[in-house]
Amino acid sequence: MKALVYDGPRSVTVQDVPDARIERPTDVLVKITSTNICGSDLHMYEGRTDMETGRVLGHENMGEVIEVGDGVDRVRVGDLVCLPFNISCGFCRNCDNGLTAFCLTTPVDPTMAGAAYGFAGMGPYSGGQAEFLRVPYGDSNCLVLPEEAREKQTDYVMLSDIFPTGWHCTELAGVQPGETVVIYGAGPVGLMAALSASLKSAAKVMVVDR
Repeated sequence: MKALVYDGPRSVTVQDVPDARIERPTDVLVKITSTNICGSDLHMYEGRTDMETGRVLGHENMGEVIEVGDGVDRVRVGDLVCLPFNISCGFCRNCDNGLTAFCLTTPVDPTMAGAAYGFAGMGPYSGGQAEFLRVPYGDSNCLVLPEEAREKQTDYVMLSDIFPTGWHCTELAGVQPGETVVIYGAGPVGLMAALSASLKSAAKVMVVDR
């Protein structure tokens, strides 16, 4: 398959790499149909991490399920799914408490908590800027989308990362209906935070571009 591969600081190339495949009974194989480039990808691209060369990037992914492992119960072939950037098992202590970004099962390094697709320091998992993606613990990590998502992929793919990030900003700020909200920074996260504040019935939302 073709995939976007990290060659080193400020160097990425599209290369032919081995196809993603089912490796465990709980895996799901997804044919990627939409993927975003995240601002945090710049950490690797600009050389500010210890990302090893040869890794496939991409953690904001969406696609169609083309194969499921024998241990997958909820997800079906043909489902259109969005994939949260963090990879979680769904059953460890942290996942049981809703802290899926700090899953204790998916990290390879026992000193770390949490894993993600194609990201430095968050496990060996390949990213989704590729034709196909292996999704570990598919029942936990695949958000099955309604049929309308096939025609609105540029909207639904934002559920993988950027919209939840903006929403979480308003959760941390405790935004309440009727409040005035000021957001500093008009990048993607700032815009999604503004949308989230509006959805929470803020009386006035102002975005200040830095």
